[in-house]
Amino acid sequence: MSTYKLTYFPVKALAEPIRFILSYMDKEFEDVRFERENWPTIKPTMPFGKVPVLEVDGTQLHQSTAITRYFGKEAGIAGKDNWEALQIDIAVDTIHDLRQAISSFWYESDENVKEKKRNEVLKDVVPFYLNKLDELVKSNGGYLANSALSWGDLYFIAISDYLSHMAGIDIFENHPNLKSLKDTVLGIPKIKAWVDKRPKSDL
Repeated sequence: MSTYKLTYFPVKALAEPIRFILSYMDKEFEDVRFERENWPTIKPTMPFGKVPVLEVDGTQLHQSTAITRYFGKEAGIAGKDNWEALQIDIAVDTIHDLRQAISSFWYESDENVKEKKRNEVLKDVVPFYLNKLDELVKSNGGYLANSALSWGDLYFIAISDYLSHMAGIDIFENHPNLKSLKDTVLGIPKIKAWVDKRPKSDL
């Protein structure tokens, strides 16, 4: 039986999709959360100096999307063929576009520039993406792609707290199809069990 060790900051954010998919697959994992002041010491030990990093039997893996996709394939929720896999990838990459738009002001150090960017992104970009994603879920029977649960759904809901926190809004408000997807994913027994026991954090 393989061993899994996940290393990340003491938040959900980009590590949570990995936690979701491992929980969905009922795999035990060591959830290592380090304080930010320890990052300078830990960073040189990580591939490309970034986290999250998942160690599988001692082998370090990075890039949360690639890891979640891999385990999605292992779990049988990555599409029935290459075309369906593409639809999932498109949805997840679109979610990354939304995340990057929000990050563009969240991580801005100049407060004046930050506020200007925030107003612009929240006025036009975020509503555009959320409306389109809501329509996408509606057209796919309650899921992001292929009218079936996929690793993409787990990925999106896993980072949704991160997105809402950075944006300063509830991304599910006024988007009933996205809210329904959230309820579906969080209602999966093994996901619910993880959410109920995980450490609390805002993002």
